[in-house]
Amino acid sequence: MPELPEVETTRRGVSPHVEGSSIEQVIIREHRLRWPVPDTLPELLTGSQLINIERRAKYLLFSFPQGTLIIHLGMSGSLRIVTPSQTIAKHDHADFVFSNGQILRFTDPRKFGAILWADNSIPIQEHQLLSHLGPEPLTDQFDGNLLFERSKKRSVAVKQFIMDNQVVVGVGNIYANEALFKAGIRPDRQAGSISRQRYIRLGAEIKTVLTAAIEQGGTTLKDFVGGDGKPGYFKQELSVYGRGGEACLICGKTLVEVKLGQRATVYCQRCQT
Repeated sequence: MPELPEVETTRRGVSPHVEGSSIEQVIIREHRLRWPVPDTLPELLTGSQLINIERRAKYLLFSFPQGTLIIHLGMSGSLRIVTPSQTIAKHDHADFVFSNGQILRFTDPRKFGAILWADNSIPIQEHQLLSHLGPEPLTDQFDGNLLFERSKKRSVAVKQFIMDNQVVVGVGNIYANEALFKAGIRPDRQAGSISRQRYIRLGAEIKTVLTAAIEQGGTTLKDFVGGDGKPGYFKQELSVYGRGGEACLICGKTLVEVKLGQRATVYCQRCQT
């Protein structure tokens, strides 16, 4: 499933090709995604200039003068630049054709992604999909002190705590495993039992892990490709995720794999306490 680094990689990959250009045509081949794609989208967007593309959590926000196109990649989606001659595949559900000749193609085999429209009647950050979200992890609004304050009296496991989008957005399963390992914190520790000092280190490691993943194009485990159609390479750097039963890279002890919140969780019983 594309997580924050994969979505940010996509944003950075497609933005230079389409920002500032106008849409000539919108082709919707499949309206039945997570929510129905608006029938009026071609009428709304044709002739409109794309101002910029921003990201909020795992949502891509395409800003136009009259509103915002919201795209979510779901479980298996991708958004990439293609050529006019490129064959249309089974799961290529939408094309956005720009006046500069670029085509932005949305592909989603599982149909759990989303293509939605929000007009300018309210600020986009107040949209019902965005208004409840916590701070972005790579901004000054997020750090270990915030984690510590929000963790007070919380009995949930710390891994589930940092994956809560109301606490901080974008710390998905892969990167939660990695950050907790680098911070030396067991993922099943109660969130409210961890000291401020340890949260300060965890906050820093979350930033480090996510930044490194973005720089390397995200993590390709199955379906993800970036905006250029190429896979991400951060998988080569994973210390614990997907390595249950293998030796810890630090101490050599066998890594333990368990389920937390129905998600695969891998950690070292010696290095993480």
